[in-house]
Amino acid sequence: MTYVHDTLEGLRKSSPAQGEFYQAAEEVLECLRPLLDAVPRYHQHSIIERIVEPERQIMFRVSWVDDGGKVQVNKGYRIQFNSALGPYKGGLRFHPSVNASIIKFLGFEQIFKNALTGLPIGGGKGGSNFDPKGKSDGEIMRFCQAFMTELYRHIGPTTDVPAGDIGVGAREIGYLYGQYKRLTGRYEGILTGKGLNWGGSLGRKEATGYGAVYFAQNMLEAQGDSIMGKTCLVSGAGNVATYTIEKLYQLGARPVTCSDSRGTIHHPEGINLDTLKLLKEVKRASLREYVEHHPEAHYIDAQDYPSDGHAVWRLKGDVAFPSATQNEVTEADARALLENGIHCISEGSNMASTASAVDRFLEARIAYGPGKAANAGGVATSQLEMAQNSSMQQWTLEKVDTKLQAIMADIHKQCADTAAEFDEPTNLVLGANIAGFRKVADAMIEQGVV
Repeated sequence: MTYVHDTLEGLRKSSPAQGEFYQAAEEVLECLRPLLDAVPRYHQHSIIERIVEPERQIMFRVSWVDDGGKVQVNKGYRIQFNSALGPYKGGLRFHPSVNASIIKFLGFEQIFKNALTGLPIGGGKGGSNFDPKGKSDGEIMRFCQAFMTELYRHIGPTTDVPAGDIGVGAREIGYLYGQYKRLTGRYEGILTGKGLNWGGSLGRKEATGYGAVYFAQNMLEAQGDSIMGKTCLVSGAGNVATYTIEKLYQLGARPVTCSDSRGTIHHPEGINLDTLKLLKEVKRASLREYVEHHPEAHYIDAQDYPSDGHAVWRLKGDVAFPSATQNEVTEADARALLENGIHCISEGSNMASTASAVDRFLEARIAYGPGKAANAGGVATSQLEMAQNSSMQQWTLEKVDTKLQAIMADIHKQCADTAAEFDEPTNLVLGANIAGFRKVADAMIEQGVV
């Protein structure tokens, strides 16, 4: 179909040198071919040409002063990609790898992820190439204040509601929110992931990890299997990985790995959650210290990783949860995972697997949950936080978790039913992309050419 090819080629010309964005767009558009063949009105209304272009791209300078009195300069971004279903919703990422391509790929994925939740939220993303690692609390506060001084004029509780992402946790959300309130004089639900004392939701920090496990549980149950008793491989050591591990224990599974940028822990008896939280949430230390608490565990230095992938994915297990960053699972990793017995993968991170890795999973017909479906629990619970803010309420953890379980079950059903509709019942990538796209595209058509 020249329609898809021409759109992708036009994108490469209009948005040069944005590899991650091309990868995300190509995955979605290629999956849409059978739908576009069957429903000519999407072509007639130029939906895919419109949906790959953000409604608004905001880039700005962030100047702040470090502890030594030196002025530092970073780049800030907010991509407001699509508001057909509701206000823009998506996290802020503070990491040195952040650039326009990363933010655009994340924002594009967010459109379809948010659509799958069934909640009234559009897609957006933002962040900066600022690196919080090694910075003092004072430096992080001053950076966040400088970042929000520019961003505040572009966001609002019914316009664009950012959340956290890599490098943006409760501390950063607090500093960002305080500056927004200082600048506007308004106490409103402008960010999600807030502190429980000032508008936050119980269950929000756990939601992405818990949701990824619930999605895996749904995939396994659809095959007549269960998560109970499974040996699980988890990458990352942030919020997503930590609460993936926590929920796995609650459901009777055994997570045996975690990782950070410096190395990987393999603890065959099971990752000690208290030690992980101590190192990462309290001390903000390297996982290297984990073996000081648990000498029976193994530490694999990042310098010793295989040249074609990640150490986590070269270990034996039943279920894998990539929970660190984009493209963390290579084709070689995918082959190793399949050879080592993995038969279910639920992505806690966005676009966790390279395109060639995804091809291997689909060829093997294993239970594979792509990030836009499997990790949608985080943004879903963010919207639940918005609902609580608008009604001036705080729900119980049980109520939030019950809603999260129902949302993840519904997302799995949408993906599975749509995949079956197009005669590819094991292809949840196709199911997720088509199900999410149809909701957004139909809304765009009904709202006219805007």
